[in-house]
Amino acid sequence: MRPVSATFLASVRGSHKMIARARLVAPGQTGTAPAGLAIPGGDPDGLLPVSAGDVTADMTADVQSTLALTTRYPWPGDPFAAGTPYGQEIYVERGIEYGTGTREWVGLGYFRIDRVKQAQAPDGPIEIGASDRMAQVKDTRNVSPQVFSAGGSVGACIDTVVQQALPAAVTDYGDWDAYGAKLAAAHVMGDDRLPFLKDLLAAYGMHAYFDYRGVYTVRPVPDVTTSAPVWTVNAGRNGVLVSQQREISRDSVYNVVVARGEPVGELPPVQGIAYDNNPASPTYALGPFGVVPTYYSSSFMTTVAQCEGAARAQLAKATGLPYSVSLGSVPNPALEGWDVVTVDNGRDQPETHVLDRITYGLTPDSSMGMDTRKQFLEAP
Repeated sequence: MRPVSATFLASVRGSHKMIARARLVAPGQTGTAPAGLAIPGGDPDGLLPVSAGDVTADMTADVQSTLALTTRYPWPGDPFAAGTPYGQEIYVERGIEYGTGTREWVGLGYFRIDRVKQAQAPDGPIEIGASDRMAQVKDTRNVSPQVFSAGGSVGACIDTVVQQALPAAVTDYGDWDAYGAKLAAAHVMGDDRLPFLKDLLAAYGMHAYFDYRGVYTVRPVPDVTTSAPVWTVNAGRNGVLVSQQREISRDSVYNVVVARGEPVGELPPVQGIAYDNNPASPTYALGPFGVVPTYYSSSFMTTVAQCEGAARAQLAKATGLPYSVSLGSVPNPALEGWDVVTVDNGRDQPETHVLDRITYGLTPDSSMGMDTRKQFLEAP
């Protein structure tokens, strides 16, 4: 969950004044107070009026966050004008204005403008489609293969790959000593840098995303079987639950991950296995669901322990399936993907769910859509 005050969380559950803002900014900034780009004929600080729109965060997508925004500003007359899809970004926030006039903002991230459309020229509203900074990493393909030597720092390798696409990128590794980790063999990055990064990170049980500060953030894949709920989505008095839709399916569900290290050079192949060992889980590997494995291989994995860690991380991404729920809720923009929440519709037994997809509306009349999977806790 993004950092907010206790007052903010309490206000979400009652009557409150929702606010949102979108600021046009030059690329490469980080933090929650970027300098805006002046819009000739518009706002000198780059503020764009928010007529409609939303931000969607999807933890299953390569580019996790996208923005759809309807706004108004002078149609850009040349490629370097304000509001063109040639490198400019939009910083988006949602928040609450308290009765005292004080405002508390929650950053939703930086978004690269991908396209602008005006269906009713010359004076109609402008529709913007934008993506988080991972889109730039994905788009910046190599023109020739690049070699990273054995013994080189994993962190330095990641920094190089990301900063070739985004020279001003800032990386946050948290508690992971990425610079102390070393490549066991030489590796070649081909045409596409994003699959190279994902493969490298998965070998260490990590995932990466651009957070609300615009920082390339590397974290372990969370173990949702042990994570405590950070928020309650409930009906009734002081509740925030607006709607609920449920589905149970075994499509594309697996309960065993076989991770195989296939290092280059003379290092021997290695293998690690992780399986759903929770008897309370409907996908328990020794239960009636059966054994349904999936396979993952990487040249970055060189030890059995590394393979086992990567297998557990891959399995964590699916733990809780096949029971999924779509929720409509009073928006709490502090919630993030893979947060764990309690769902209580007031009639059934409360359940614990993992957030896989969130849509944050940017107008007062919009609810927050959430796609979740039920968390089945490890047996004590």
